[in-house]
Amino acid sequence: EAQKQQYLVPQAKGVRIGAFGLTEPGAGSDVAAMSTTAVRDGDFYVLNGQKTWISLCDIADHFIVFAYTDKSKKHHGISAFIVERSMPGFTSKAIKGKYGIRAGNTGELFFENLRIPVENRLGEEGEGFKIAMSALDNGRFTVAAGAVGLIQACLEASVKYCHERETFGKPIGEHQLVGQMIAKMEAGYQMSRLLVYRVGELKNKGVRNTRETSLAKWQACDFANKAADDAVQIHGAYGYSDEYPVARYLRNSKAPVIYEGTREIHTIMQADYVLGKRQDKSLAKMLPKWPFEE
Repeated sequence: EAQKQQYLVPQAKGVRIGAFGLTEPGAGSDVAAMSTTAVRDGDFYVLNGQKTWISLCDIADHFIVFAYTDKSKKHHGISAFIVERSMPGFTSKAIKGKYGIRAGNTGELFFENLRIPVENRLGEEGEGFKIAMSALDNGRFTVAAGAVGLIQACLEASVKYCHERETFGKPIGEHQLVGQMIAKMEAGYQMSRLLVYRVGELKNKGVRNTRETSLAKWQACDFANKAADDAVQIHGAYGYSDEYPVARYLRNSKAPVIYEGTREIHTIMQADYVLGKRQDKSLAKMLPKWPFEE
């Protein structure tokens, strides 16, 4: 409760900004490959290591950082900590020259003998992996929803251009192969939107939705990447320039099929669910169902 009051309340008010620190230079999809460590020293943990591709790296006031407290236990030896930017031993550095999502502040976090009070541990020792995965259920949902918006933007830009541009004496939308691309965008948009709505309904009910969120994230992001590629194709050479927005859509569509679980990871997850190799248990702590209780 003290952590909620100290960190969540200011975040909800917009006074402070939080961020999520899981990925490392050598640990992306393979979370257990992380090298960051937190060694207990009395009433503190001494944190050493590095994170990368962290959103809001130079802006956030505090971060949820994941580190090994017992590497011999692999996933069960990962713990979560709330790290404040003002703590001695913390530095950050933005990554420049990204292919897309250039407006977003993304970069690296460095921890050098950073001392974290015990009360800044989130949950118990060894619960970090579960905390990270439950957080990703919500992050992946927002990525899927954003992908739906991107498909819609591609569709709107492409339809508009189809009515404006003429080739061989008629609007390009009347050419069958262009129409096929438009039709596939529409199908991807409608299917992705329904998958996202389905996940939203489960979240409103307070039901675990790891499987459904994974499917929505995977499919919506794949559809968005394809829609953006087709949007550039429909615009022809103009699509390859900044005169129209579709080039930016294509750049921005690539990262979502990589972060928050690559499409390959989600493909494997879905196969494991269907084959009965993966089953989700109820989480000890879930987000509250809607409507919220006072």
